[in-house]
Amino acid sequence: MLLRRLASLLAVLPSLPLALAHAEAPLPAARLPGPDHPLRVCADPNNLPFSNAAEAGFENEVARLVAEEMEAPLVYEWWAQRRGFIRNTLKAGTCDVVIGVPAGYELVETTRPYYRSGYVWVYPRARGLDLRDITDPRLRELKIGVHLIGDDGSNTPPAHALGQQGIVDGVHGYLIYGDYRSADPAAEPVRAVARGEVDVAAVWGPLGGYFARSAAIPLAVMPISETGEFAPLRFRFAIAMGVRHGDEELRAALDGILARREGDITAILARYGVPLMPARERNVP
Repeated sequence: MLLRRLASLLAVLPSLPLALAHAEAPLPAARLPGPDHPLRVCADPNNLPFSNAAEAGFENEVARLVAEEMEAPLVYEWWAQRRGFIRNTLKAGTCDVVIGVPAGYELVETTRPYYRSGYVWVYPRARGLDLRDITDPRLRELKIGVHLIGDDGSNTPPAHALGQQGIVDGVHGYLIYGDYRSADPAAEPVRAVARGEVDVAAVWGPLGGYFARSAAIPLAVMPISETGEFAPLRFRFAIAMGVRHGDEELRAALDGILARREGDITAILARYGVPLMPARERNVP
């Protein structure tokens, strides 16, 4: 789902005006899903806990709920969520909805947010680290697993914040794209904690919460405290659905479903271990 796009959002934002200036001609508005027209969802076939080809992710469950509300068949356009995902799926017209994008993501029209989560620390419960702050001085002495996008500087907020503090020697990078031949390659930092290769991982919350549950050892999952010290870096994000710009009727229909079925969607997220955070928090920029 959104993991790869969320991690690269910081690097993408400065280039958006240029990208939009060269956007393709707009497609006709999506037909509203119903009994005679499917809900066409763009999704990654190998990206648990968000989605996979077996439809075993929480975004798959949310998509089923939406399709049921619309009384529409559910079909998928499968595409690995690497660079070009939106261009090759939603903007190509092969599907009409992305189930998880950052709220306000400029490449799409976003619905109302349906959950808010953040980056988390994952570490062995037996260590009793009780990590919270990205500025904790103990981090200089720990081996830390983080996701890296590549060599263009578009890394995750925790990786950026650690680098800004000069905490680099103990940082172990795991490519967020990973080895796509293996199952759920983005889970590797959490698996590295369970194997004892690193002391702690800093990962997107839904991923950390889900894979910590099935780890070989008990793992603690602790939200990274939001702070204005590294602004404009943020560690917590609201997540929405995305449709093509101009698909207002579809967006409005999705907004209605998200409002009516909020409790059911929250229950789905809880079953997958998604760390949920308040929509608004005091003293957070």
